Amino acid sequence: MDKLAVLGLVISLTGILAGQLLEGGDLSILIQGAAFLIVFGGTLGAVMLQSPLQVFTLAVRMARWVFVTPQQSSHQELIRKITAWSAVARVDGILALEGNIENESDLFLRKGLQLLVDGYSAEKIREVLNVDIHAWQQLRWQAASVWEAAAGYSPTIGIIGAVLGLTHVMQNLSEPAKLGSGIAVAFIATIYGVSLANLLYLPMANKLKAIITQQADMREMLVDGFTAIANGDNPRLIETRLQSYLA
Repeated sequence: MDKLAVLGLVISLTGILAGQLLEGGDLSILIQGAAFLIVFGGTLGAVMLQSPLQVFTLAVRMARWVFVTPQQSSHQELIRKITAWSAVARVDGILALEGNIENESDLFLRKGLQLLVDGYSAEKIREVLNVDIHAWQQLRWQAASVWEAAAGYSPTIGIIGAVLGLTHVMQNLSEPAKLGSGIAVAFIATIYGVSLANLLYLPMANKLKAIITQQADMREMLVDGFTAIANGDNPRLIETRLQSYLA
């Protein structure tokens, strides 16, 4: 669980609600089911309209990354693996790494090891794995952009909700006592739209892009490791080079 993300969301919501109370407002006025339905449903429909199915479903699955960091090997663990594999390849030959392929659950590591065992040159290994990284990163970047798009649509849908609410108010001008509360309720849709965009959707998009960039950098490190093994570099040199990524 990413405690910083949870704490940030709690602080932002607490600040808004506490401010409402300090201004003498009533928290109950902020709970409007119709306004939420308009904003959330309208935003959801808009992003579904613009997104391919594969990208949209991936965006939904990736949303949990914001609060639950995806499980992956650490940089240090991967550096130890690459260094150990380079030592084995240097002593027993690259074919000795074949037994490690089935032991790896990560598809990228398995692909890199398979290319090594198959005897491809360092240049060809880098070429193949860089294509893999590009395709992997592009798909996930598009998925993260779905939440960025939601942040763009949400405030506008909120304005639509406010206009719909004011239209309803105008239909009841014959009852002046209800105008004040009716107008207040109408603008709740705008609050929902702006709040969801700036407190949830946009931070989610930026957090996901940061995670994707970090994972892509880790894969770039692995590419350097695999090509160094293919070139027959000294294990100590490989370890020193890969340690530079930790900076």
